[in-house]
Amino acid sequence: MDFQVVVLAGGTSEKLSPLVSKDVPKALLPVANRPVLSYALDLLEASDLKDLIVVVEGQEAAQLVDAWVSSAYLDRLRVEVVVVSEDLGSAGALRAISKRLMANDILVVSGDLVTDVLPGAVAATHRRNGAAVTALLCSVPVSGPSDTSSSSGKDKAKKPNRLNIVGLDRSKQFLLHIVSGTDVEKDIQVHKRKIQAVGQMEIRSDLMDAHLYAFKRTILQDVLEQKEAYRSIRLEVLPYLVRSQLRSTPSGGSGTSVDEIESSAFQSSGNLQCLSQHRVIAPSAFKQDVLSRSSGGHRCCAYIASKSKYCHRLNSIQSYCDINRDVIGEVSHLSGYSFSAQNNIIHPSSVLGSKTTIGPHCILAEGSQLGDKCSVKRSVIGRHCRIGSNVKIVNSVVMNHVVIEDGCHIQGSVVCNNVQLQERAVLKDCQVGAGYIVTAGSEHKAESLARKYSEL
Repeated sequence: MDFQVVVLAGGTSEKLSPLVSKDVPKALLPVANRPVLSYALDLLEASDLKDLIVVVEGQEAAQLVDAWVSSAYLDRLRVEVVVVSEDLGSAGALRAISKRLMANDILVVSGDLVTDVLPGAVAATHRRNGAAVTALLCSVPVSGPSDTSSSSGKDKAKKPNRLNIVGLDRSKQFLLHIVSGTDVEKDIQVHKRKIQAVGQMEIRSDLMDAHLYAFKRTILQDVLEQKEAYRSIRLEVLPYLVRSQLRSTPSGGSGTSVDEIESSAFQSSGNLQCLSQHRVIAPSAFKQDVLSRSSGGHRCCAYIASKSKYCHRLNSIQSYCDINRDVIGEVSHLSGYSFSAQNNIIHPSSVLGSKTTIGPHCILAEGSQLGDKCSVKRSVIGRHCRIGSNVKIVNSVVMNHVVIEDGCHIQGSVVCNNVQLQERAVLKDCQVGAGYIVTAGSEHKAESLARKYSEL
């Protein structure tokens, strides 16, 4: 298959502070004790897509990723790690490596994507439809508890979520309309000429752009060159291609896109339900020939994953917690591990004290030790941790070389490498940056704890 694969692995995203650091860039953040990037690379390998360009922001991060990839995927994948400047955005990163793109079609995958949807299926759909772009759309993932303990599931349901509004043709193959991050309390603008052109459009708000795209190379390069200010594939490049696919004259002419005429709106009235039930507008039959003739074959397509598929991006602290919870729980098949009859993983080299219990949906990595009367539930504990007695860890991620002294309680938190929790420290819904010392007897709730730069 003549596809060139680009994996956008990011750098040290501020959204993930204090989890990321100069020693652990985003691509190497552990999910179930594996770098998150490994999930995307394994998926590509499973689709027999083995020639990859991995784009990393920042020289130091790129060196760390290159060293890890070279070791972990030796004789498995052919990977070129390319460094680009930080803060370019996804479109900017592609623009920076544009001259390296030679194949007819380009597959772009976010390095923070954890899914069991095979990229090869998206690529095959793209080729079959002769599309300019094909985007993977998945069901919106279920988020776990928010950072505040007072937020129940009922409270979350009332929050005015910002969603993707997606317009599809009747066959659900063609992407006709997309607005990312739309506030559903506002009216949704749908252009009359677009409806007239395609005949029928289904409006949905229950789909997430998974940041996995197949592009026709020449079209992608043209957009990156002509739209120099574009920084985001999801927010700018994809919507632009969708808007411009139905033009009154072929590509390159001075025709007007259907989006530039007059518009019609339907009110959501703050009612998410009416959108999630799929609004179908315009009664006439879908005019397939419009897209087949538009812009000399410029068509935007969607690959919609079935609801049984898992799809989540690690692009926030909450999503980091969610993905770890899921990979050791309901989608443990993604972890690559074989869970025990007790539905957990306890490495043979780990040591458990008297009356210490490791519950289901837990991972305890090699070389870690727990004292007496400890309890671990639905959590991941990394390598070579030293945990005292009477310690409780619930719904948390504890990374490598962490010291937790007697009587500590950790709930809903992320504890990074080389952290020390002194005796009787309590964490609830916290993130603790690498090397931080949590003082004895202190209690922290919904806090981000990190060393100052002067201490590093």
